[in-house]
Amino acid sequence: MPTAPAASRLALSQLAPGALQSEIRAMTTECDRIGGINLAQGVCDTPVPAVVEAGAIEAIHNGDNIYTRCDGIARLRQAIAGKQLRDYGLRYDPENEVMVASGATGGLHATVMALLNPQDDVLLFEPFYGYHAVTLQSLRVNPILVPLAEPDWSLDADALKAAVTPRTRAILLNTPANPSGKIFNRTELEAVAAVCIEHDLFLITDEIYEYFVYDGAQHVCPATLPGMRERTIVLSGFSKTYSVTGWRLGYATADARWMPTMAHFHDLTYVCAPAPFQHGAAAGLEQLPPSFYRQLAADHQDKRGRLLSALEAAGMEAAEPPGAYYILARAARLPGKKAAEKARHLLAATGVAAVAGSAFFRPGRGEDLLRFCFAKKDDELNEACSRLRRI
Repeated sequence: MPTAPAASRLALSQLAPGALQSEIRAMTTECDRIGGINLAQGVCDTPVPAVVEAGAIEAIHNGDNIYTRCDGIARLRQAIAGKQLRDYGLRYDPENEVMVASGATGGLHATVMALLNPQDDVLLFEPFYGYHAVTLQSLRVNPILVPLAEPDWSLDADALKAAVTPRTRAILLNTPANPSGKIFNRTELEAVAAVCIEHDLFLITDEIYEYFVYDGAQHVCPATLPGMRERTIVLSGFSKTYSVTGWRLGYATADARWMPTMAHFHDLTYVCAPAPFQHGAAAGLEQLPPSFYRQLAADHQDKRGRLLSALEAAGMEAAEPPGAYYILARAARLPGKKAAEKARHLLAATGVAAVAGSAFFRPGRGEDLLRFCFAKKDDELNEACSRLRRI
């Protein structure tokens, strides 16, 4: 009898069967296909500050188009260290405690590769940013979800403590948060810090929306809390603040014990962040006055108000987010059993793209929610609001 053919060794990885295009990307693709208004992805298409744009163009003309050091140019590392000292009183050595990364996403990837092992557990607050969870999973690290309590997504300190196991190595915190806009207050951060110190955990913080805070709210950098600087990896960047999401330019600041290895893994994956864009970001940090950041928050607070009003008129109840530039809105009145169906109905009916809330929760949760982004040019945002009001 003929023998059965041997199984082919040409096969996808064990990770591949669960690897799907993110719902955010899927809605952007569909929105582009029909020529709609994209309130799904946080593309942040508002104008780039002139000094940032000019700094990058000048660098290109000056020939700054080759590899930089894997952790970035000295000028930008020094500017980032100065920014952390100015804003939070945190002192980082720009030579060995600051890394320019290919986006905050690249910074997270390097951090996980440098500090965590396969099958380690990382606590992640729900609702969560999908790329955080998937980045962990792609490196064989387990995201363990800790739900926040509605309606204001408050932290249950007891639930956090109960989630810690002997396999827990870190907590990943996003504040101000995508998709909820939550800002973790000092009391909540102190509870997180206490767990980190008690169980000797890393704290990885994504603070990319640090300047998007409204109604007098304040962003607290967790690395400023007692005992936390040495164990906190601070991730942030320029994509949102300077409206350069396509530049892929972020950074990490961390204790010198961790940074050289983080930079090594960033080098292996990205080599370096784009050289001329580093000069543009440095120009922004060096030249933009504090009033720029205040005006940024004021402008987006106004955009938030316009979108909230339109969603209310459309029958989609939404809490007012204190930070970031997203709104989670109730979509129970829209057709569809699942949030993804509701999002696609809304796009077909109005040409306005949102993201299914289920993209930010464990299976079975978030099915009555849609996420809308309000970091848009005024004319596009106003048109989107007008269309939503006609539902």
